[in-house]
Amino acid sequence: MNPNVLLVVLDSVRASNTSLHGHANETTPFLDDFAASATRYEQARSPGSWSLPSHTSIFTGLHVAEHGVTEPKHRLAAGNTIFEELQESGYETAVFSENPWLTIMDVGLDAGFDEVSGAQNVLFPEAANPTEFTAAEGQGQYAEYVRRCLDGDHPVKSLLNGVGTKLAWDYPNLVPDWLMASAPASAYVDRFVDWQSERDEQWAACINLMDGHAPYEPAPEHDRWGGKRLKKIQADLEKHVWSFHAGDAPWWQCRAFEALYDGAIHQMDAQLRRIVDVLERRGELDDTLLVVTSDHGEGFGEVSRLKGTRLVGHVEGIHESQLHVPLVVKHPGQREGEVVSEPASLTNFPDVVRAVLDGDGEDAQGGFAEGPIVSSSAGLTEPNMKLAREYCDADELWQFRGEMRAVFEAEREGDVDGAVSKYADWEDESVGVRVLDSHTSYVRERGDGGRVGEVFGRFSDAGVRESGTDVDDVDDSTRQRLRDLGYAE
Repeated sequence: MNPNVLLVVLDSVRASNTSLHGHANETTPFLDDFAASATRYEQARSPGSWSLPSHTSIFTGLHVAEHGVTEPKHRLAAGNTIFEELQESGYETAVFSENPWLTIMDVGLDAGFDEVSGAQNVLFPEAANPTEFTAAEGQGQYAEYVRRCLDGDHPVKSLLNGVGTKLAWDYPNLVPDWLMASAPASAYVDRFVDWQSERDEQWAACINLMDGHAPYEPAPEHDRWGGKRLKKIQADLEKHVWSFHAGDAPWWQCRAFEALYDGAIHQMDAQLRRIVDVLERRGELDDTLLVVTSDHGEGFGEVSRLKGTRLVGHVEGIHESQLHVPLVVKHPGQREGEVVSEPASLTNFPDVVRAVLDGDGEDAQGGFAEGPIVSSSAGLTEPNMKLAREYCDADELWQFRGEMRAVFEAEREGDVDGAVSKYADWEDESVGVRVLDSHTSYVRERGDGGRVGEVFGRFSDAGVRESGTDVDDVDDSTRQRLRDLGYAE
């Protein structure tokens, strides 16, 4: 029987804030240990700077420049993801996340999954979820939702979920903060553990954990470096990203939020331990390709080397803080650890899966390092540009416009093993950067010698993009979730 496939995405986690990559705070104690008997990529890069384009590349094996899915109104055409491929070959499939781009928004990334488990911030996670129901059936279907509740295993709890969610939409001041906030990683790991226990045949799943996405809200046992005062400062911000760009909040606060961010990473690491422990106890780990990574990083006030402006969050930009991500891969039956120092791309995920299924371990081992290794940022999405116009002066909007591109290549000569040459451009600006590790890089030259244009000139439109649903047309609960994450007004 073919091996199982499990992709775990620690959303918004940059490599430099993991102890796996030498961070001063021990944020990933389990991943550090787990990597000792797995394949660890020192120089992995995300395909894009935010969830939609990056996940599209991870699922399809197409670079952002090829698939072009960069706006909420875009949709990936059916039949292009590795999970659809696995589903067609007999795998039982599922995705677990409150990330709206994976489970709610009409962007095509939920194709190929038999089960889609979305937002769990309800009174009773085990009962019917009105947010998931609305995403599938549309708004205003109250009678149908009631029938669904009465036909289910938890009718009373399901009805109470509906009441609580309706109150949260219409009267947010009347409901407790926890009902409006994101559910922690444990809620989605619980769902995965239950789902996997019922599988008798080969399975493939994606778990996307959102604790590392702003706002950062680690539980007290994981909030080792932040504290209540910092949480209050964060809660008092009108808009996480735009409060800084608008000058409404000082940049030292943006940097200080790293302490909360570290706690959120520690919280996800604990749930990663649960996943691995459960699979090992059930005798499934040795028969599973397990990939642990992130879809992009996060900016905390770093300065763009192309624009000279400060960066916060993600969505737009190609700074190392936003692209350099952890990547640890456990191949079926793997016992010996390996370190890959060459540049690697998450875009190679489908090819690695196929190589494992074909029994070609040599191609799979180190397969994420096959070139070209590139990343793209298309500038702010249309909904975020509306926010930029609301919060920033008109003469500041230039910094959010225009495509940014980066090419990563291994240095064949030099005094540092594993050093990477990064070539990047934006409009008429270009730069060559030497990257030593996730903490150390410097500008080597202004200009890229035309390298970016040469590499990207090989790409062409793959013809997989369709029109989806505009953010202005989504239901109330989805729109609120997008607002919470900073993706809508």
